[in-house]
This record gives sequence, C-alpha cells and structure tokens, in this order.
Amino acid sequence: MNLIETFQNLVAQVPDLVQPLIVALAGAVPFVEGEGAASIGILGGIPPVVAAIAAMVGNFLCVAILVLASAGARRAIVDRSRAKQPVTVGGGTSLEADGVPAETGRGSARREKFQRAFERYGVPGVSLLGPLLLPTHFTATMLAASGIGKGRILVWQAVAIVAWTTVIAVIVGSAVYAIR
Repeated sequence: MNLIETFQNLVAQVPDLVQPLIVALAGAVPFVEGEGAASIGILGGIPPVVAAIAAMVGNFLCVAILVLASAGARRAIVDRSRAKQPVTVGGGTSLEADGVPAETGRGSARREKFQRAFERYGVPGVSLLGPLLLPTHFTATMLAASGIGKGRILVWQAVAIVAWTTVIAVIVGSAVYAIR
C-alpha cells in the first residue's frame, strides 16, 4: 500500500469533521502537496472547495515552517561566519554594508546583475513553475537558504499553492461530477 492509498483509506474511515484534517496532513507531505491532497479529499467524498482549502492550508503551513527554519539556519550560519572573519577597517579590506568583503571587477558586476534579475523574476517563476519539477517544500527551502527574503518566498509560495491546488481541484472535481 502506498502513501496515497493510505491517505485515501484514512479519509474514508474517519468521521466527516476529521476528513479535512487528514487532507491538510496529506498536503504537508512532499510530493503529495496541495494538489494531491485535494484530489485525495475530493475522491474521498469531501466537497471540492473544502478539500482544496484544507489541502492548501496543510501545504502552506508546512512550507512556512520550512522557510522560517531554513532562513533561521542560514542567518545563524552567516552570522557565525562573519563573527570568525577578521574585519580590517582603514587601509585593509573594503567592506560592504553588512561587513562582508566587497568584490570588485567585472565578475562581481555580473554576479550582482544576476542576483537582481533572480530576485526580480526568479522567485515568482521558481515558485509558480517549481511544482512541475520539485515539491514546493524543496523549492521554498532552497530559496530561503539562498538568502531570499522570507516574506517574498511565502507570498509567492502561497500564490503557487493556491493556483496549482485550485486548478487540480477544479479538474478532479469536474471529473468526479461528470462521472456521477
């Protein structure tokens, strides 16, 4: 028995009031996500809107926890590395505003340009198209670990979770309605 079947059986066995909680729990699992969880709930007899909302909430809560944890871990690592790094003020190393040595030359200009473009277009693109390749859990964690702002990640992940879960819930709900 695989994970999807386990969730489907669990939804079928619990009382109606608990079913959305099982769907939310399924949404928190990588590779099942909001899309799979909504499908599990709809196929289990939960109204599509309820199943989709429960799946979105479960998926987003898990992603939010991972983003906050990853951003906190990154912050701790960066702070620790800065504390170990000797800082020369005056005639030694040039510093950026955050105390990290500034790079000079053509390579640093390209890197800065790439970073700006990634922050401007990359987060929405990665968030919205990421579920086609990787679970939102992994995508969000990688974005947080790379230093992208938590708020920006969470907003775009929420948009992606709502969009993908809605699309799949409409497709599955329509198919179930057509079969009945």
